[in-house]
Amino acid sequence: MRYFRADPQVWMKDGQSPVSEADLAVDARLRDILMSARPGYGWLSEETADDPARLTCRRTFVVDPIDGTRAFIAGSRQWCVSIAIVEDGRAIVGVLDAPAKGGTYRASRGGGAWLADRALRVAPERRPIRVAGPKAMIDRAEAATGLVFDRAGYVPSLALRLAYVASGDIDAALVKVNAHDWDIAAADLLLEEAGGTLLDRAGARPHLAGADPRLGELVAGGSAARTLLPTLAADMRQ
Repeated sequence: MRYFRADPQVWMKDGQSPVSEADLAVDARLRDILMSARPGYGWLSEETADDPARLTCRRTFVVDPIDGTRAFIAGSRQWCVSIAIVEDGRAIVGVLDAPAKGGTYRASRGGGAWLADRALRVAPERRPIRVAGPKAMIDRAEAATGLVFDRAGYVPSLALRLAYVASGDIDAALVKVNAHDWDIAAADLLLEEAGGTLLDRAGARPHLAGADPRLGELVAGGSAARTLLPTLAADMRQ
């Protein structure tokens, strides 16, 4: 937290996305701690050059040292540290630490999803469906479903956007193209353990930690949105 709201040094990466000295410091610290504890695991992180040797590992750490870097730089609290362990393309452990918001989300396969000591479940059936995501995607979703959504405020951290579906704060979340595995790996498990679903444009769960970490458009939903997910996934294919 020493870098937060402290005017950290910032650079622009290829593709014109920002990276701060905080991203690099957190990445280095996590890699040192986690890989020292589990040297046989692979490592996939937004801020580390990808090593194809990870593809030979049974398990891989998938890490975003700061998910929501733009928000972090701007002094917003809507960012988190995302850590997942992935095996056979699916997360088996996931943690989202949101220190500026004072909360830590965690999930393990078969062990449920939690925010501190509170078990998380997606929201029950309700209308209108509350949705967070890019405006253009929400416009398309309304056209595809014939519904008018309750539009939640924009959540810049993709991981937190999915976590808010898991906690029942919103019913559905949309993610635009060019997200990466590290953005959603931990949150995907959190959502699944809370009773939600995350689908790609093929209508399938994303396969994580493969050779190419890039993702297409995604849609996440809980109870109220579950019946709409296939329609939204089909719309993304058009």
